Amino acid sequence: MSTESNTPILYSVQPKNPAAHLFEVTCTVQNPAAEGQTFSLPAWIPGSYMIRDFAKNIVQIDAWAGNQAVELTKLDKQNWQCSPCNGPLSLRYDVYAWDLSVRSAHLDQLHGFFNGTSLFLLPHGKETVPCIVDIRPPEKPVRGNWRVATTLPRKTAVPYQFGSYQAQNYHELIDHPVEMGDFTLATFEAGGVPHDIVITGRHHADTNRLCRDLEPICEQHIRFFGELPAMERYLFLITVTGDGYGGLEHRSSTALLCSRNDLPRRKTDEIDDGYRSFLGLCSHEYFHLWNIKRIKPSVFSPCDLSRENHTRQLWAFEGITSYYDDLALRRSGLISEQSYLELLGQTITRVLRGSGRFKQSVAESSFDAWTKFYRQDENAPNAIVSYYTKGALIALALDLTIRLHSDNSKSLDDVMKTLWERHGKTATGVPEGAIEKLAETIAGIELDGFFSNYLYGTEDLPLDQLLPRFGIKYTLRPADSDSDKGGKPSQYKRPRIVLGAKFSNRNGAACISTVFDNGAAQQAGLAAGDLICAIDNLRVTHANLEQQINNYAVGDTVTVHAFRHDELLRFEVTLQSAPPDSCVLTLMEEVDSATRRRRTSWLGERHRPIRGILTRMVSNPHQN
Repeated sequence: MSTESNTPILYSVQPKNPAAHLFEVTCTVQNPAAEGQTFSLPAWIPGSYMIRDFAKNIVQIDAWAGNQAVELTKLDKQNWQCSPCNGPLSLRYDVYAWDLSVRSAHLDQLHGFFNGTSLFLLPHGKETVPCIVDIRPPEKPVRGNWRVATTLPRKTAVPYQFGSYQAQNYHELIDHPVEMGDFTLATFEAGGVPHDIVITGRHHADTNRLCRDLEPICEQHIRFFGELPAMERYLFLITVTGDGYGGLEHRSSTALLCSRNDLPRRKTDEIDDGYRSFLGLCSHEYFHLWNIKRIKPSVFSPCDLSRENHTRQLWAFEGITSYYDDLALRRSGLISEQSYLELLGQTITRVLRGSGRFKQSVAESSFDAWTKFYRQDENAPNAIVSYYTKGALIALALDLTIRLHSDNSKSLDDVMKTLWERHGKTATGVPEGAIEKLAETIAGIELDGFFSNYLYGTEDLPLDQLLPRFGIKYTLRPADSDSDKGGKPSQYKRPRIVLGAKFSNRNGAACISTVFDNGAAQQAGLAAGDLICAIDNLRVTHANLEQQINNYAVGDTVTVHAFRHDELLRFEVTLQSAPPDSCVLTLMEEVDSATRRRRTSWLGERHRPIRGILTRMVSNPHQN
């Protein structure tokens, strides 16, 4: 470096004690601030809008310069200040890592995973200084032959090995998650760039097929925006568990959590519900390469990681992404039109089943993500709406509206491509309200009423009117069971009876987890946490509750005994029929040519060939 101020910050990371779930991290600053260097750890991670206070996981910390200890004072929950000293100044600290999620860090004898926001202290005033990271092998014995997977640029490290990595600045440093362990590695190419898949955890996945299916999804998104953002390669980091699900986007990778049953099986080409859901998750995170990692709200340009960053725009960055994730499965030819409509029907169903949509707008949901959406309680369905799901429906309605009023010459696709050109490629944050104005310009019509009613208001979207214009029949029906997600025709032959509550299994007993607004349970006085033990003096369990209820008719009054805490209470409950809140969408075959053209332009051709690709695999025999 040519100037002292650009002397790199040096970090090292080592799995110090996998059995105790401890990473040891060091941070060395060559030129500490004369008044005493201050350090902090982020309070949240971009893409997950909740204060998580990662500093709470620092178990012990000390500082030294030369051979002398330096006094280190904790200022608040996430900031430390060193006494003035001559550099270089080093901090050494242990981080407890036992959060098996995509947001934080996890370490045991099987693998290690971390996001930089959980491990790397930021020396204040040095946010733009280059960083060098030495990722070291475990200090104690572990299982298998551990390697390293990350898109952090290599300095001296050999690909997929421990060694020295680098970043241009702190914000780049924390945007490349790291996986270490004995993992499966497979590769395909999209947009002329290698795309690697790393799978950690015991599994039996057909990795050749996973490459074959992810390639057209990635190519679809690349064609959509016209180019891939500059990167040497992209990385899917997949952690496999028994029932996991989740994803978090990064600038050239994504961290994913999935159930091993959701991965593709060998000797079958079937895309079952679990695998379809996983492909949709991959599609969602990949679309984020453009929409949120490059096209981002002004308030995130850059993020202040010490506190909440409020915006009313998450409907566009998460909702629009949620709209295009499953649509890309259809447009790439991986799933049929009807399969896509089933997924869309399930999204509509999730929105219709929450009365909170009449109390909170999607713009408010976005603004309050930090305190409401990411901190949901038992009353959440009655109080909030998801900017993911209703945001996706706003995107759908906006897309269809633009297509209708432009005679199918414009669409939401054009809005996103323009955002990429104006904001993504120029790294210019998107001001509040700019997306609505851009949509109006591209549509060529006034859209103030649309956004006032559906984005800033609480009205239901007119999908029952819009979808038939594209040859899609819109039908609502009651749910068949508590596990019915919607999207498919009913299998039930008579009106279903419900208590108006959601139940969880507590050691075999039926425990109320949510009481829905104006339902039978709420009207009778039942509450979340109540443990149902009998209906009309017959014992009830979680397994037989639904069958017991369906022995009655709508309007019957039953006696329910339930424990609230340790007190047995009696309630008189008048049973209701299940509301028509499950959406089913089906193709209308008898449509005119204009309607058919609109549908084809929106959903893509019915049969689109998927070109074959060659894959390179380096598999772990212990996991296959």
